[in-house]
Amino acid sequence: MSLSVAIVGGLHADARRATVARLLTEVPGSVVLHHDLATAAAGTVVRTIRDASGIRSAGETPLVNDCACCALREDLVPELRRLAADGTTRLAVVELWDSVEPKAMAEVVAAGGLTVTGVITAVDPALVLPYLGNGDDLAERGLAAAATDQRTVADTFARQLEYAPVLAVIDSPEADDEDRELLAQLHPTARQVPVRDAPSQASAHASAIASTRPQSRPQALHNTSPSVFPPTPLARAALAGFDVEAAAAAQHPACALLPAEADAHGVCTLVWHRERPFHPERLYEALEDLTCAAARSRGRFWLADRPDTLLHWDAAGGALCVEGVGPWLASLPDAAWDMVPPVRRAAAALDWHPEHGDRCQHLVFTSPGLDRDGLERLLESCLLTDAEYAAGRDAWKRLPPAFDTLLEV
Repeated sequence: MSLSVAIVGGLHADARRATVARLLTEVPGSVVLHHDLATAAAGTVVRTIRDASGIRSAGETPLVNDCACCALREDLVPELRRLAADGTTRLAVVELWDSVEPKAMAEVVAAGGLTVTGVITAVDPALVLPYLGNGDDLAERGLAAAATDQRTVADTFARQLEYAPVLAVIDSPEADDEDRELLAQLHPTARQVPVRDAPSQASAHASAIASTRPQSRPQALHNTSPSVFPPTPLARAALAGFDVEAAAAAQHPACALLPAEADAHGVCTLVWHRERPFHPERLYEALEDLTCAAARSRGRFWLADRPDTLLHWDAAGGALCVEGVGPWLASLPDAAWDMVPPVRRAAAALDWHPEHGDRCQHLVFTSPGLDRDGLERLLESCLLTDAEYAAGRDAWKRLPPAFDTLLEV
């Protein structure tokens, strides 16, 4: 029997535990491997392996370079290989600790020669907006995975949510239509699998986790056997198959599958696409208003004074991360195109402009109560005017470099 590995993660701990418990009961021959990073301050990480009947084994692994996640990486693959070698385990469910992100762990497992067959993020829909609105550092909440961990609750939750192709959604009595619609618009391509009769953590934790800052309200089974027939939706999700390389490409700003336009149940998604560069000073002055305009915004953009650099926009919890993620393909010599992944070339072709190539503004804003008209006016005001645009690229490069400090130049 070959070993399948499913990764289940998410900051919504009760939803995650309920999902894992369901997998143990729904997939015979499954075990759960969990590394508890809460003990990292004492110098160790506690590992447990359990099946439907209880804990099989428990042990400790020392920190590596004072990094709990590093210890997890060093210990995870050997344990999974041991489970594969014993030949009795059909599915190993890797239950990630709260703030561990599934992308990194899926890549570690795949690099170790093991087969990732599913990546699932467990979600309580009543907690989506409170978590997206929480700009606190993970360290403030006791959720940091290392002493140097500078992530926030909001950006970590957003990445956990958007990476997974499957969302295990618990049946939360506190969730309303707006909550469910927000979840659907944030990740419209995800397959949502309901997890019934699971305890909700919303009442206990929503007020504690919500930001103190004002919030914007503006396939066939692998390894099938007679013991799983008919397979449940959650079992299918865990065993359906997962392409680690394709998942990584889908997160890259140049070719990410961003949400589409939507407006329902008080939640709106604005897709803003333009083929004219931003004026660096005017955009910089508008950053705070743009960041706070939506619960979540992301995409790629183009500054007039940096015509060759593709810039990534990533905002949640009232905080914005802007970074350069390499060149626009239009800035590369023809000889370099052979080194560009096909998925990147295909994505660029979809937006190709006869003069600017793949350079463009493609930003997506999702939020309850989104002021679409006001947001569009603000974005438009940050573009080059007709006169500035007509002045040409040499003039654009002489514009004040307002983003130098933000981009750590």
